Amino acid sequence: MVKILRTCIPILLLVMAAGCDRGAHPAQTGKLAPDFNVSDGETSVHLASLQGHVVLLNFWWSQCGPCILELPSLLDFHHQHPEVTIVGVSIDEDADAYHRFLQQRHVDFLTVRDPNQTVANKYTTEQWPETYVIDRNGMTRRRFIGATDWNDPEIARYLKTL
Repeated sequence: MVKILRTCIPILLLVMAAGCDRGAHPAQTGKLAPDFNVSDGETSVHLASLQGHVVLLNFWWSQCGPCILELPSLLDFHHQHPEVTIVGVSIDEDADAYHRFLQQRHVDFLTVRDPNQTVANKYTTEQWPETYVIDRNGMTRRRFIGATDWNDPEIARYLKTL
């Protein structure tokens, strides 16, 4: 019985963490993605400067279980698809916890800390992690709510069409 619970509980948590709006087309689909310029004192990101690139705009924080669950596949995707720019926007308030998380988990894609959630508010982020797909022209194309398996070949095929 204990063995069954050890197997079932993580699967149940994964399903619950996935969110109910996975792969949704946000209200701003087909519209210019809200521009932002955010700096945490060390890193600055201006979305408009990334025009010409497909961007995965990923909202996360270091204490978010589904964010932690998603991270290995997001890192794999980043290493396998350098043509896609990943921008992580963390809502961590504690700068030390944020930096420890990045170092311990070997996060090597562009990430910035935004504790006031100014960028998340522009995108009406509802649940973490939440990722917006922005095409080369700066248009919002898709939204993924909850932990996503970025190793899914369908995602790579979809992003290549942008």
